[in-house]
Amino acid sequence: MNKTPFRCGFVAIVGRPNVGKSTLVNALVGRKVSIVAPKPQTTRHRILGLVNRPQAQLVLVDTPGLHSTARRIMNQYMNRVAISSSRDADVLLFVIEALRFTHEDEWVWERVRGMKQPLIVVVNKVDRVHPKDRLLPFLEDIAARIPASAIVPISAQTGDNLEPLVELVGSRLPEGPPAFAPEVLTDRDEPFHASEVIREKLTLSLREELPYGINVQIERFVEEEGRLIVNAVIWVERAGQKAIVIGQRGERLRDIGRLARIELADLWQRSVHLELWVKVRENWADNEMALKQFGFERP
Repeated sequence: MNKTPFRCGFVAIVGRPNVGKSTLVNALVGRKVSIVAPKPQTTRHRILGLVNRPQAQLVLVDTPGLHSTARRIMNQYMNRVAISSSRDADVLLFVIEALRFTHEDEWVWERVRGMKQPLIVVVNKVDRVHPKDRLLPFLEDIAARIPASAIVPISAQTGDNLEPLVELVGSRLPEGPPAFAPEVLTDRDEPFHASEVIREKLTLSLREELPYGINVQIERFVEEEGRLIVNAVIWVERAGQKAIVIGQRGERLRDIGRLARIELADLWQRSVHLELWVKVRENWADNEMALKQFGFERP
C-alpha cells in the first residue's frame, strides 16, 4: 500500500495593499502573526506563518503590498522584498478583492505573470458580495484575464472556503519533510511582535497620513520577576509628528501603550510592563542606514 507523500514548501502571498493578505495569513495559521489595519502598507516586512496538516506543511510568506507609487526608499525596499519572496516560492497566491480588479491589481499581475510556479488567484472578501450571483461574472472575467492554476473565492474574515484552499495549495507543493517543527507558528521573535503590535495601535489611532512616517524599535526586552519589561521607541520624521503621537497631556500615547500592553499580555499570557518614548529622526524612510538599523531587508 502506497503511503501518501508528505509535502512542504513556501507559499508567497502577493497582491496590492489592503486586499486582506495578512488577514488571510492569520486565519490560516490560526493565530495573529501579522498586524492588520485598514490602511495601505501596514505590512512592511516578510513574515512567515506556518500551517501544519497531516500530509503537508505550508510555509506562508506574508509580503508587503506591491504598489506602483514607490517613491521613498522604504517603499522600494518593500516592493523588492515582495518580488524576491515571490520568485523564491513554490506556489504563488495572488490575492484580489471580490468585484474589484484595479489598475494596481493589474500592475501586480504584470510583476508576477512571468514566474514559473503554480499561480492560484484567491478572491477575498466574498462575504461582502450581495447578492451572491454578482460573483460568478467577476470570476469568469478573472479566469479570462489571468491563466491561473485555479481561482478560489474565500473570505479570510469569516473563514469561508479556507480549508479547501489549504488542501489545494498543499497538493501543489513539492514532496519533502517539514521545514519547521510542528509547534512553530512563525519565524519572528517576541520583540518583533511587540514592535509590530505597537505600530498597529499607532496606525489605528493616528491620522491618515502619519503612520507611513512612523517606525517602532524595541530597545529593551527582558523578563524580571515573572513579567516582561518592554521599552520601545516610536520614531517619527518631524517634530510636529512627535506632538501628534503624544497627544494632549500625553493622552494618545498612554492610550496606544495601554492597548498594546493588553494585546501583548493576552498573546504571551504574561504580565507586560510597557514604556514608550517618541523620538525624531528626520526622513528615516529615505535613509538607507536608518532602514538597515530598523530591520528592513535588502533582497
